[in-house]
Amino acid sequence: MTDYRLAFKPAIGLYGQHDPSAVLFEDGTPVFGVEEERYTREKHATDTFPERAIRACLDHRDLTLSDIDRVLLPYEPRLRSEIASHYVTDALRAPGVARKLSALENALVTQVRSRVVPTRQIEHRLESIGAPVPPIETIPHHRCHAASAFHPSGFDEGIVLTVDAKGEYDSTVVWRADEDGLTRAHTYEHPNSLGLFFAVVTEYLGYRMFNGEGKVMGLAPYGEDNPEIEDVLRELIDTGADYDVTELTKRWGTGHGVETLEDAFGRPWSETPGEFDQWEKDLAHTAQKLLEETVVDIAETAVERLDTSNVALAGGVALNCKLNKRIRESPVVDDVFVQPVAHDAGLALGAGWAQQRPAAVDRQTDVYLGTEYETDEIRSILETNKLAYAQPDDLERYVAERLADGDLVGWFQGRMEMGPRALGARSILADPRTAASRDRVNRFVKHREEWRPFAPSMLESAAEEYLIDGGSAPFMIDAYDVRPEKTADLEAVLHPADDSTRPQTVREDQHPRYHRLISEFADLTGVPVVLNTSFNDHAEPIVRTPTQAIKDFYGMGLDVLVLEDLVLEKEATKTDRDSKLAFEERDVAAAGPQ
Repeated sequence: MTDYRLAFKPAIGLYGQHDPSAVLFEDGTPVFGVEEERYTREKHATDTFPERAIRACLDHRDLTLSDIDRVLLPYEPRLRSEIASHYVTDALRAPGVARKLSALENALVTQVRSRVVPTRQIEHRLESIGAPVPPIETIPHHRCHAASAFHPSGFDEGIVLTVDAKGEYDSTVVWRADEDGLTRAHTYEHPNSLGLFFAVVTEYLGYRMFNGEGKVMGLAPYGEDNPEIEDVLRELIDTGADYDVTELTKRWGTGHGVETLEDAFGRPWSETPGEFDQWEKDLAHTAQKLLEETVVDIAETAVERLDTSNVALAGGVALNCKLNKRIRESPVVDDVFVQPVAHDAGLALGAGWAQQRPAAVDRQTDVYLGTEYETDEIRSILETNKLAYAQPDDLERYVAERLADGDLVGWFQGRMEMGPRALGARSILADPRTAASRDRVNRFVKHREEWRPFAPSMLESAAEEYLIDGGSAPFMIDAYDVRPEKTADLEAVLHPADDSTRPQTVREDQHPRYHRLISEFADLTGVPVVLNTSFNDHAEPIVRTPTQAIKDFYGMGLDVLVLEDLVLEKEATKTDRDSKLAFEERDVAAAGPQ
């Protein structure tokens, strides 16, 4: 009999506020996984129970909740008692009697709830989906992060670093991992949190915590070493394997830390994110530098103490690809695996794997776990909305020609990716060879800050030719330096400040059609690379459905939309070009589907 386990990460109550997701496991293998944000259309789906993601998991195998053998939650509420003393102390330090009493009440209520009713809220929510509710098992937050990193890594043994804002009581954990599983080797307890440290800097620069950290990482190379900034930060925090950032993070959230930075630097937080002066660029540079210094030292210390040179990473901080590069380049590290769904949405993957021996888990090579649509279903949507389309005999060649001509292409193919990176299933593509491509995508398609870089998808067979120490990098979660002789081929996908890039390498077995497209582009141009960014507008989740893709197509400066076997063009594009296809004569609703 098939064993079905449903793992999901809520974003309610004790279970965190961000990135709810659900994954269906069939006999120990994830067969469907998706973030709730793809259904709510709100980035990170804050304060949300993943009901639609759960229903999608069940629908994938035509199941009801009663068919599920066990529900897995990647959080153990009872462990919150480990930091009870901190919350009480913090409450007593709050200014004013009213605030002290309020903070103390919240701290005590949290502890009572964690002990008395850790899963009743979840049971109640599941009852609205179906009954009876299967047995519920809770698994510690950081153990799930660790399993998500080590179990699919392909390593026989290694260390695992799980680094984020906070689990139940822990913020960074070093694990010893082998074929028998995971052993906690060292714990850095909340509020000594590197995730919160970087979130404080993010908020100080005008972005939102748990949303803008990647922008700060992207801003950092535009900065320079600034001794005055570095001296102030080093007065506030200690770095390295014995780090201590609690001067900025001792109260949950970023308010206290931002106020501390305002006082320390004598300048207010930024109210106009995206318009940075050199001082702010230098701050981003310094914060990134200290983060890298600290996590690399933690990794190297663990490698030495635990006598292993493989490193696996997960937790929200592991989305920092420049940090991952530094760890990969460490002389004491042999191999690195970073869970592509490293943030809290990936906890559902870890919860399912945590119950298995690592050797029983296949090496992870892709994250195509979401929904897919047949060509006939898409054709019906287009015809219902009276949208002209074509079906090329050689789709990949046709799209490659359009990219080589400078067109911007929406690309909707196969099963949707799980995680924050588009990997050729829900992507926007462009020619990687010119800065003009980068600028057009930033200005007319993504509607975002023009200083932000884009990433390439390249044939895995070309990685060594284009990247220093290049190899398999299928998840766009690690940064590489581009070989100097190849930078002219990749101008649109280089970081303008340091000529680094965050690649996705592609093999035919991972995504056959995407591999063929890049191969055709290479045949036309000699460059086996395309610019790839996620198919979404600014501050919007990646598109999930053909209708969402069509709406974004008409709302963006895209020239071509490819939906499985079918191609759409805008009327102006068709008028301005000698079309390579005979488009069907249809009334085109220029505003998109109604």
